[in-house]
Amino acid sequence: MQTKAAGSDVPRYYQLMLQQDLLGGWMLFREWGQQGGRASTKREVYLERDAALRAFEHARDAQLKRGFHVMFAQGFDGPHTG
Repeated sequence: MQTKAAGSDVPRYYQLMLQQDLLGGWMLFREWGQQGGRASTKREVYLERDAALRAFEHARDAQLKRGFHVMFAQGFDGPHTG
């Protein structure tokens, strides 16, 4: 996800990735920052897919409310932004 460039402001981005680990759990990776600048990351571990998917959707929806726009989606059923 990315914000639109406004004047001289550098666009910000927020990336979410959900991935199954080797033991059957799920990891939600988050990365955010300004394009061309420093990035911050966070990793959360979930035992069940449904809990991980709910966390992913909650994080996505929160960023959409903050003005981010989906730029690229891959996996599952794609984004549900409605």
